[in-house]
Amino acid sequence: MATGRGWILRQHCKGLVRAAEEIPWQLRLPPVDTGWASPPAPLDRAPGPYFFRRPSKGSDVMLNPKPSEQSTMCERHCSKTFSKLSMHIEGMPSEILLKIFSYLDAVTLLCIGCVNKRFYSLANDNFIWFRIYSASFSPKRSNWEVNTVEKTTASLSQASLHDKETGYWKKKYIVKQIAAGKTAVTQLLKPVNPYTGLPVKTKEALRVSGLSWVIVLKEKNGKEYIMEQAEFSVNDTSVTVVWHGNNWPRIDKLATLDLCGVTPVFLDRYKVPTKNGPRRRSLVAEYNLTNLTKSTSIGSDRLIRTFCLNPGLLIGLWKKEKEMAFVMANLHFHLLVERSTLGSATVPYMLPPHIPFLDDIDQQYGLHGYQLHVDMHSGGSSYLCGTFRNLFSRKDFIKNGYMKLIVISFKNNAQHLPLIGKVGLCWKTDVFAGCIQNCYMMDVTLLDETEKPFWCFSSPVCMRPATRPSDFFNYRGRHFYVTYIDPVGKVNLELVWMEETEEYYVVSLALYLRIEKVNSWFGTNY
Repeated sequence: MATGRGWILRQHCKGLVRAAEEIPWQLRLPPVDTGWASPPAPLDRAPGPYFFRRPSKGSDVMLNPKPSEQSTMCERHCSKTFSKLSMHIEGMPSEILLKIFSYLDAVTLLCIGCVNKRFYSLANDNFIWFRIYSASFSPKRSNWEVNTVEKTTASLSQASLHDKETGYWKKKYIVKQIAAGKTAVTQLLKPVNPYTGLPVKTKEALRVSGLSWVIVLKEKNGKEYIMEQAEFSVNDTSVTVVWHGNNWPRIDKLATLDLCGVTPVFLDRYKVPTKNGPRRRSLVAEYNLTNLTKSTSIGSDRLIRTFCLNPGLLIGLWKKEKEMAFVMANLHFHLLVERSTLGSATVPYMLPPHIPFLDDIDQQYGLHGYQLHVDMHSGGSSYLCGTFRNLFSRKDFIKNGYMKLIVISFKNNAQHLPLIGKVGLCWKTDVFAGCIQNCYMMDVTLLDETEKPFWCFSSPVCMRPATRPSDFFNYRGRHFYVTYIDPVGKVNLELVWMEETEEYYVVSLALYLRIEKVNSWFGTNY
């Protein structure tokens, strides 16, 4: 036994000597003085503390290389070692790799399948994914017999699993996981707020679904930049999402901006979704960045200038460098979760076809029973939030292709409302922060007589000084107006600045709905 152990030790020492000889001579450490007589230096090495090889005649190699050369040599050695290690991993038998993969969860298994083609093929193994599928979606338990995952797997023969194409159970597991997540979120969105006509638990649905948003900036040459959201806040009827940072591409090279919702493929209420896990992307809106002109500018301060792009996108540019400072998106709650999860990376979610609601009342009476919820806010502060019921429009209000709904009349002083607080659009980046005066976010939710959302939007707006003579004879002060237009309708808002109380008063608010929208919604012929 002693002879055997000695032979093994000698072989182990020989292996260590070979490994030491493979270390580059530049990286070897100086000898340590232990008090014992050191062996003579080899003939091809120079005496001294570093054991450098003797340079050949005519060579320019110095005995003491520079630190930069030493770091370069170290990097080469590390790269060679890493390449050898990767070759060893690649050389492992498929059976061993499959055994290792069988201990991974679904998220890790999907990630490791992105390493190379071989790992992708092995990570699609039907045996592994069937065990994961059976563990997550096991059949309902019976009172007479309970089948474990091992019994269920054993009941299927090897031939039956091989009959399926590679990745069959992987696809089935992913599809069922997505469907289970959609079902859980749909249940949360069923209760409706009677004041807004929108889901009550939208905030909870956003948390459960793990929903976040990204913007994809595309240059004219096709290059893309993906920016993760920096922060977001939930308002009464909308969500405000902000992106800011120091690595923005140049604005003059950008062509489009895509706003996308991002959700994790596998939902787990007990775990926070990570950015490195598998995620799905849904296109919400696409914006053209080549048309940033004075017509889209809504306000500025001493540092930035802001531009508004429908629907609800605000872009802030630095005044001096003319570079992007931040991007802010205001997203209305109406079908927000559906638009952010049910689309694809290139095609947005298509709304289900609307079945016209036939109005049995004579058309000469016009529209009636409308309900409006309006919210004016910025930076977590609400300037005006209210609900207006029993809105109607007579037939003589139809002019120039629009039907008018009067919400606040300047002739009725009792309807006039103040804006609470100092009105301004708050913004911030990693370094700076500010507030643009006379600008804010406006959310509009218009319900029809059946209390279903008829027109919903959320957008930044700006109060501009009125140029025409004032009609508000009951108020003295500067007059301002706010105008918003989209394919469904437009909003006209008129305000007065009261010097005595230093606040804005809303003295007129009117909605104008396009006749085409009204006819297609109700099946009428106005």
